Amino acid sequence: MSQLSTKSHTEAIMGLAGAKSGDRGSPNPCEACAVRGLSVCSALEPEDLPRLDRIVSHIQVSPGQLVFLEGDPADHLFVLTDGCIKLYKMLIDGRRQITGFLFPSDFLGLAMRERYAFSAEAVAVSALCRFPKRQLEQLLVEIPALERRLLGVASNELAAAQDQMLLLGRKTAQEKLGSFLHSLLRRTAPRSKAQDRIHLPMSRADIADYLGLTVETVSRCFTRLRKDGVVDFTTPQDVLIRDLGMLSDLSGVSDEY
Repeated sequence: MSQLSTKSHTEAIMGLAGAKSGDRGSPNPCEACAVRGLSVCSALEPEDLPRLDRIVSHIQVSPGQLVFLEGDPADHLFVLTDGCIKLYKMLIDGRRQITGFLFPSDFLGLAMRERYAFSAEAVAVSALCRFPKRQLEQLLVEIPALERRLLGVASNELAAAQDQMLLLGRKTAQEKLGSFLHSLLRRTAPRSKAQDRIHLPMSRADIADYLGLTVETVSRCFTRLRKDGVVDFTTPQDVLIRDLGMLSDLSGVSDEY
C-alpha cells in the first residue's frame, strides 16, 4: 500500500468531522452514548461530561476508509462508538500484518510517539468520537480518574500484544482460529443480548492476516469447527457457538466471561 501524504489524508479525515456536540441542539450527548459505560468515558462523573463534550467531534468512516495512516501525526485519539476498525502495519515487501480489531467502546490512538505506529481502517461503517490529543491530555491532569482509566487501557493493550505473540508463535492453525473466536465472544458479550453468537464483520482475508495464516487455511479450519459441532453459521458473517467448552479448550482459556 502506498503512503498517502500526511496533508491530503488529514484533510480527508477532517472533512468527515461532524458538528461539535453543542451545535446539534443537545446540551450533553455524552450522557446518551450507548457505549459510555464500557468506554474510557465511564471514569467521568456526570458533572465532568460537559468538559469532555466540549472538545469532542464526531466522524463516520465507510468500509475500507482510513481513520489514520501509519506515520500520520498522532494529533487525535478516538473512541469507537459503532462499527469495527482493523489495525495493521505494512512490511517493506508489501505484506500486511493485522494487529487487532476494535469494536464499540474501544479506545484508539493511545501512543507516546508523535506519529501513529500503525494504520487504522474501517471494516464496516463506523462512528468514532475524536478528541484532540493536547486537550485530552489536559483533562487527564484535571481529572485523575480518567487518567487511571487510560492507564488501564494501556495495560490491556500490552496484555493483548502478549496474547498475540503467543497466538502467532506457538498455536496450531485450529487453535489460532479457536482463540480468535473465543476472544471475540468474550469482548462482544457485554454488548450483545445473544451470548452464543458472534458477528464477523471482517473478511476471511482479514482473519488470515491477523492469525498469520492463508485464507485457504482459515476456511479449512472453519469447516473443521463446523464438522466437529463447535460452531455453525447462520450467515457467512454470523457464527453460532454450539459447544463453548470445546472452543475454550482450543483457545486454552476459561469459558467464564
